[in-house]
Amino acid sequence: MTQTLSTAAIITAGGVGRRMGSNNPKQYLTIHNCPIIIHTLKAFLETQLFDQVILVAPIEHLEQTRKLLSEYQLDSCLELVSGGPTRQDSVGNGLNAVKSTISHVAVHDGVRPLISHQSIEQCLQAAYTFGAAITAVPVKDTLKHSSEAGIIANTVERNQLWRAQTPQIAKLSLLKAAYQKATELGFSGTDEASLLELIDCPVRLIEGSETNIKITLPEDIQMAEAILNSQNPAPGSALRIGHGYDAHRLVQGRPLILGGVTIPHPTGLLGHSDADVLVHALCDGILGALGEGDIGRHFPDTDEQYKGADSLKLLRAVMDLCHKNNFELSNADITVVAQQPKIGPHIEAMKKNLCRVCKAPPSAINVKATTTEKMGFTGREEGISCHSVVLLKTL
Repeated sequence: MTQTLSTAAIITAGGVGRRMGSNNPKQYLTIHNCPIIIHTLKAFLETQLFDQVILVAPIEHLEQTRKLLSEYQLDSCLELVSGGPTRQDSVGNGLNAVKSTISHVAVHDGVRPLISHQSIEQCLQAAYTFGAAITAVPVKDTLKHSSEAGIIANTVERNQLWRAQTPQIAKLSLLKAAYQKATELGFSGTDEASLLELIDCPVRLIEGSETNIKITLPEDIQMAEAILNSQNPAPGSALRIGHGYDAHRLVQGRPLILGGVTIPHPTGLLGHSDADVLVHALCDGILGALGEGDIGRHFPDTDEQYKGADSLKLLRAVMDLCHKNNFELSNADITVVAQQPKIGPHIEAMKKNLCRVCKAPPSAINVKATTTEKMGFTGREEGISCHSVVLLKTL
């Protein structure tokens, strides 16, 4: 009977990255406003080629990792495992979590966020065919071997030399045998291929990409940013501007909710949902930039499922549509127009809510408030209005 092929991915992010010179491990640093480890995880999850995805994180940063996965809604897509003292120990912990039904395992460095779907698929197909395969690139530079005194001893032939990358993929049985052998010999390898060599397992080389860089030093962050920038469309086609406006009446017996924050006040905003005028204006700005109508079109007040709805959930749906259209929030400027109450003390809490849902850094969202000097319906405290200006950019 032919064995069913099923694959797990172990993403190793168990290191602390001392060479990066940051208090925060390098896998949590950001490129393009997104943590490196999230870029890496999405690269594997989006292929839909893996039956199980395991993230190995430093034990002292497990809680930080859980919050990050929850923020990016990836916590239900994978399993989180604590790392060990070395990379080899961390991968071993990941192997222990692999389901018994899995036939092959891919191991990938969490700080190689620019891995392409094509490279993953090619390496995986080679592992299915040959039992084990790794992604690598041929050495292009001239190599020199030196004496201890730093004098060139000879030029090294480079024709058959490769720089190993990840993913490195092999049958689960082969990887477990290799790790067992390494334990018996007290051998410490730098990658899975070096352990597979211990059991005389042939490993197929699959040519990868020079852009599949490993983030190790501060300059690697700049290089990764440059690569991502080069992969984006031209700026003229990458930007979309939208304007949003909304207003609601103030009435007795309703809570006043702005930016997802309940503000103590004798009156609240009237509406079919929670009437969060700030979030509604932001939604309209995003929808306007996308050319997708307005909030009433997507969440009509005639639909009972939106009665009393939390507007932050509506914003999340709008952001999902934004991402589906290959856009993300570049920045938003929001102005609340209200005579009362004072909005200032609540702005930071509002921004925190909006940034979480929009997956944007704090600098990307500005919230401010003004009065109309007691003129008009806002000045007479009959209602509150809000304006937003939104800039979207391509992912």
